[in-house]
Amino acid sequence: MSRKHRTRLAHAGALLVLIAAQLLAGPAPQASAAYTTTITNFDAAGNQVVRFDTAGNAVDAHDGDLALFGGVYYLYGTSYDCGYQWNGAGTPFCGFKVYSSPDLVHWTDRGKLFDATTSTWQTRCNGSTYGCYRPHVVYNNSTGQYVLWINSYDNVSGFHVFTSTQPTGPFTQTADPTLAVNGGAPASGLKNGDHDTFVDDDGTAYLAYTDWVSGGGIVVERLNASYLSGTGSYVRVTPSSTEAPALFKRSGTYYLTYSDPNCGYCSGTGTSYRSATSVLGTWSGGTNISTNSCGGQPSFVTPISLTGGTAYLYGSDLWNNAAPNEALANFYWAPLTFSGSAISTMTCQNTVTLALTTGSAGAQDTVTDLDQHDGVDGFRRWADIGPVSRIQTFVPSRSGTLTSASLTTFQTGNPNAGLTFDIYQANASFQPTGSPLYTVTVPASSIGWSPRSVTINPNISVTAGTRYGIVARSTTTSGLYGWAFNENAPYPSGGSAYKNSSVNWTAETNRSLKFQTTVGASGGGWTYCAAAENGTCSVSGTAVVRYGAGSSYLYKTVTGSIGCNQTAFGGDPIFGTVKHCDSSPQPSGNGWTSCAVGETGTCTFAGTKSVAYGANGAFVYQTATGSIGCNQTAFGSDPIFGTVKSCYYK
Repeated sequence: MSRKHRTRLAHAGALLVLIAAQLLAGPAPQASAAYTTTITNFDAAGNQVVRFDTAGNAVDAHDGDLALFGGVYYLYGTSYDCGYQWNGAGTPFCGFKVYSSPDLVHWTDRGKLFDATTSTWQTRCNGSTYGCYRPHVVYNNSTGQYVLWINSYDNVSGFHVFTSTQPTGPFTQTADPTLAVNGGAPASGLKNGDHDTFVDDDGTAYLAYTDWVSGGGIVVERLNASYLSGTGSYVRVTPSSTEAPALFKRSGTYYLTYSDPNCGYCSGTGTSYRSATSVLGTWSGGTNISTNSCGGQPSFVTPISLTGGTAYLYGSDLWNNAAPNEALANFYWAPLTFSGSAISTMTCQNTVTLALTTGSAGAQDTVTDLDQHDGVDGFRRWADIGPVSRIQTFVPSRSGTLTSASLTTFQTGNPNAGLTFDIYQANASFQPTGSPLYTVTVPASSIGWSPRSVTINPNISVTAGTRYGIVARSTTTSGLYGWAFNENAPYPSGGSAYKNSSVNWTAETNRSLKFQTTVGASGGGWTYCAAAENGTCSVSGTAVVRYGAGSSYLYKTVTGSIGCNQTAFGGDPIFGTVKHCDSSPQPSGNGWTSCAVGETGTCTFAGTKSVAYGANGAFVYQTATGSIGCNQTAFGSDPIFGTVKSCYYK
């Protein structure tokens, strides 16, 4: 992203540009039935909504590219989550990401295209430079290579080129390309920028790029056979004050859409287009089709094959009001409409339904022991945690151990303190009650700038039907922490409340903060008996007490009571994690029956029993019917290493 003058948000906006004919390129697609999908841009009230990936994190790929390779859709873009800020000296370059999807809705994070943490790439692209933007990938059928072009401002051409054998990379850099325009310019400074890559029906590739030396005119140049450099054959399409070209072909006519005027990171610039019958021929004058690009900047036009013909999917980056960091930017995607060979004036749409010829149903990732959540659809975002504290309540559907609790959050404005999470019991008015059951502070350095699930691991016992709350608060005096919310009660009654400087919490009708909890069974009669490392576990008679968290515990046979701490148990079973204590009856006496000795047998019994496996007061438990092997495999762990174990049932 570049600016010719600091006083103007212009001359280098990094916008998504998507390939027109490249959907016809790439390896032969896998067999795929037609599938109807619905893309959501805005909610019913016209508010932007956040698009989350299959892991529940905001899609963090901006000013990039969309492609279809092998029957799978890929979204490429610049990441902003690590805190990159344009003109923000010292802020890191976050690299380029790729997501894949079967339906243009469910996007799976496939990671970075190459390692951008090296000193070379940080020097080229961090906040002390003009930055690096706009990853575009095409497939070269002749070489069998996926070719990546990115924009930077550290060499003569303004671009770096990479290749890979896979659409997700890793990509390897090739020699710097040469281009016809500004070839004699110095290696640093603004020369060529915002670009699109396009492959024609005959396999010839073209680069559409913005000439900043001329003041923002758009050039189209034919690439060589390898797609790795220019050929010197080019045409100028726009004179100046434009950027973000998207080149595509429809019914023998070539179209170039672009930002008119250029205004990097602006929310609401115009979209215009020009057309030609030959890529390097004479182009028409410009025609405006939108004055505000549906609240963003034009980003791409991608041909999508539908059951009723081809749609030309237009997109814009819904930038975050020209903020230096654009991790909170959203997306607008909808097909263009045509009247003959002319593109019609755009009408912005809240949702778009597409009957894809290549597609299948996507889904969110499976979460082990998932208990409560409020989904991923229809969420917006806001930031006020610091002066304001917030709570999202939940009611477990089953009793057991609260193994994790996640709240979607992000940072903005460089907070100078971490984000603290508390777990409380809560009342019907969504207010925390009593003392916290668990508290942990997540440092600011561990929280991203895009909305992501921040997960804590309380490992405390919870009871089905009892209301609990996740409180988020911070002592920061600069910056804020944000949250994702839905005001249509995706969780029953919403379940959220807030508190500012007053001592009282205020419930918010039908508002839910995006959250998720997992509850694992305590197993084999384990009973929570002491809070995180600061209590005493008291038992009736003699029992086995475990100290730890997750799947890591130390065990003691206890009569009466024991302190729930490292000193009492003689070690730390899991470093860096807050621990608790559970108790269980000792599997000798108290009704337990020996059923297998020496880890080689099978414990057999009538009906369903609770079965203990271990020795010397250290046991793990399973519920089984009829029989179970007396071994580590059957029970999932070794409760006491280096000791012969036995089994008991009750």
